[in-house]
Amino acid sequence: MQLIDTHTHLFLPEFDSDRAQVIENALQKGVYKMLLPNVDSTTIENLVQLTKNYPEHFYQMIGLHPTSVNKDFKHELGIVENWLQKEKFIAIGEIGIDLYWDKTYLAQQQEAFLHQINLAKKHDLPIAIHARESFNEIFDILKQEIDGNLKGVFHAFTGNLKQANQIIEWGFKIGIGGIVTFKNSGLDDIVKNIDINHIVLESDSPYLPPVPYRGKRNESAYILNIAEKIAQIKNLSLADVAQITKENAKDLFRL
Repeated sequence: MQLIDTHTHLFLPEFDSDRAQVIENALQKGVYKMLLPNVDSTTIENLVQLTKNYPEHFYQMIGLHPTSVNKDFKHELGIVENWLQKEKFIAIGEIGIDLYWDKTYLAQQQEAFLHQINLAKKHDLPIAIHARESFNEIFDILKQEIDGNLKGVFHAFTGNLKQANQIIEWGFKIGIGGIVTFKNSGLDDIVKNIDINHIVLESDSPYLPPVPYRGKRNESAYILNIAEKIAQIKNLSLADVAQITKENAKDLFRL
């Protein structure tokens, strides 16, 4: 059985003491491909190096995370563009809008998101979208940009069924992570009511670990717990969930 973790930050300092072991844990559980979304200019080199160290298992994205957007965002976007000339990336990500922590730079976040959508179109790459308390703002931009040349995933989806159906209508995938295992998240109802062909699995490690690891550091190996929960919700075998979500990820990111 093979699983793909479409969203993990294994290049972050949280894994500096035992990264090789964490990767081994994932491989032992059948998580054979792990996709790395970037944060900002401070994380690119570690991300690229990790991909070079394990070329059979890691795939790199490039982008500017919305929580790293500030007064200096145009300089950061310039760095993203420079890297796109130097290296092969499978997606622009993670990008989007985050209004959970701070609304100060909303206009800059919107501009950075739109700019990176245009980069994705220019380089023919999918996008990995971070949408935290910002579905309306993100949808407003996407409505203008959906033209048949844009694909991607809504990472760590926590929206409602109407939003999920709009995302599916646009041809985007829905990233389901550890939140689906939380007792009162409501995400199980969303998963129950959408076709599994629209779902990809993700850990978002080191964040958002599934039950029974809540409160601990998340790992790509725990994708198995997420797949088991989806199998239970959809009344499918674990092998089917693994196979279908693997093919969904391979199709979206052209792996």
